[in-house]
Amino acid sequence: MPTDRILGALEFLREAERLKCTLRSGYTSNGRPESTAEHTWRLCLMALVFADEFESIDLLRLIKLCIVHDLGEALSGDIPAILQGEGTNKAAQERADLKVLTKTLHPTKRAEILGLWEEYESAATPEAIIAKGLDKLETILQHNQGQNPSDFDYAFNLGYGQKQTSAHPLLAKIRALLDEETRARAEGSRAV
Repeated sequence: MPTDRILGALEFLREAERLKCTLRSGYTSNGRPESTAEHTWRLCLMALVFADEFESIDLLRLIKLCIVHDLGEALSGDIPAILQGEGTNKAAQERADLKVLTKTLHPTKRAEILGLWEEYESAATPEAIIAKGLDKLETILQHNQGQNPSDFDYAFNLGYGQKQTSAHPLLAKIRALLDEETRARAEGSRAV
């Protein structure tokens, strides 16, 4: 690999590090705000753990989609789903930010990353459909596991990502279990 390509890749990786500092609306089990990088890590782990149950899925492609799905958030941050209303175009912002973020990469690698992001965003393949469903499930799992503020809206989880989590029988089964946990957390938070 030529030195200029290495330097461009290193610059991209330095900028992508910002994802570690990009906070989400969820909290970890010890009450610390979760970063987008942490969400992405566990999403990839979920893909690995459940991969054998998704027939005809290319695991490497699924992991790649999971890795890049929120990469654009490194620049402008995360817009929590609960705050995404009419006129919010999160995808357009992430697309624009990802183009800026990848500008130092070799054109072939840049095109690969941008293509993976577009594939995920449009749910254009079986792998992208599974990645989108797992993404929603990881978020719900974290909301249920997190040490959240007393006013945390657990009811939001019950409607969140229904379309994506119903795209495969295993996703739906995991969703049903997480919905039970969500209801229990909601009841527990009201009892306090």
